[in-house]
Amino acid sequence: MSKPSNLRGWIVTFSGTAINLCLGVLYAWSVIGKALTKEWGWSAAKANIPYSIACGVFAITMVLGGRLQDKIGPRIVATLGGVFIGAGMILSGIATPESIFPMIIGFGILAGTGMGFGYASATPPAQKWFPPYKKGLITGLVVAGYGCASVYLAPLTTNLLGNFGINKTYMILGVFFLIAISMFSQNLKNPPVGFIPPGMPPEGSANHKPAGHQYDWHEMVKTPQFYLLWLMFCFGSFAGLMVIGSLAKMAAIQNPATQLAPIFVAILAAGNAGGRIAAGFLSDKLGRTRTILLVALGQAAVLFLFKHFTNDLLLALGSASVGAFYGANLALFPSTTADYYGTKNLGVNYGLVFTSWGVGGIFGGMVAGKIFDLTQSYHASFMVAVVLCLLQAALTFITKAPKSLVISKKIPVAVNPLTKD
Repeated sequence: MSKPSNLRGWIVTFSGTAINLCLGVLYAWSVIGKALTKEWGWSAAKANIPYSIACGVFAITMVLGGRLQDKIGPRIVATLGGVFIGAGMILSGIATPESIFPMIIGFGILAGTGMGFGYASATPPAQKWFPPYKKGLITGLVVAGYGCASVYLAPLTTNLLGNFGINKTYMILGVFFLIAISMFSQNLKNPPVGFIPPGMPPEGSANHKPAGHQYDWHEMVKTPQFYLLWLMFCFGSFAGLMVIGSLAKMAAIQNPATQLAPIFVAILAAGNAGGRIAAGFLSDKLGRTRTILLVALGQAAVLFLFKHFTNDLLLALGSASVGAFYGANLALFPSTTADYYGTKNLGVNYGLVFTSWGVGGIFGGMVAGKIFDLTQSYHASFMVAVVLCLLQAALTFITKAPKSLVISKKIPVAVNPLTKD
């Protein structure tokens, strides 16, 4: 039996990226929310309700979607994700200025579920086609689609809103997402049993080492490493989302003369995508926890200095940096989860770790907004975020891989970077 070409692995990888480019509509919500307040007269708090619900549902259904894709495969679950997000967007299109209920059910619950199912199914199959020493890069490429989505979705949604209005915009995007996600989902396949990625030593050779124990979620939650990963991911996400959710307003306050606030959001999105790829690649070379340490310290430094960014050039650099460091977390933690607990049950295992992002998504922006209401300044928010980043950095010094897991090595045999962290 001939060994399958790894062209299939790259098809799976970039199909996952394409799916995430659709799922990233969550990052373009600010455009829709602005239209709801301007055209329908909703308060900012009311316009944020579907978004907040979608964040929570996304994080919760990542666990269910991950469990399902581990059991029945990623193709079916990702396709279901496309159906849910498409139907949810279309249902949101029948909302009225007087009724938010279709949007709560449609965008908040159905589309949120679609995001969870799709996101849970995109990364695990891609990782399985490549050797462990490429795990970070492959993860970074897949999740970069989500971070980069607002680069095209924000102007596309703005154009649709201007030409068709809120209701038809929802329906057009819903049909587009339904078709695109369902189409690319058909390429998501796990490798056949016994598949050895190119570059890996064959079974039975002197250089081959077994992958080690494949933890199921019951076993994972009994290890202290799970809770350390959860806390580190929560701190990094919470800190980043405190700034990301209010970036346009922060930029306008710090430089009242700026006309580039929307551009800073796009710059942040580009940094978000680039940070995921760069961090994934770097972690393959330095080790996961060392890279998390560097990311946490870098994010802390940028957030500490952010209040001094009072011209367009500094705000652009700051936006790109905040996006890059925040996005890096989204590449590092699925790779670390796979390193620590194996890839067999990665869907549900990373889904449980990802619930920490849900906490950051729901409360990060709310905390920043509350601090601003009390102080009329975002400076205190920056300091809270700095403290969270430093806590994340501190935890890297006590976070080690479970001792029972052995990672296969590339020829020639190199020192396992996890044992050096």
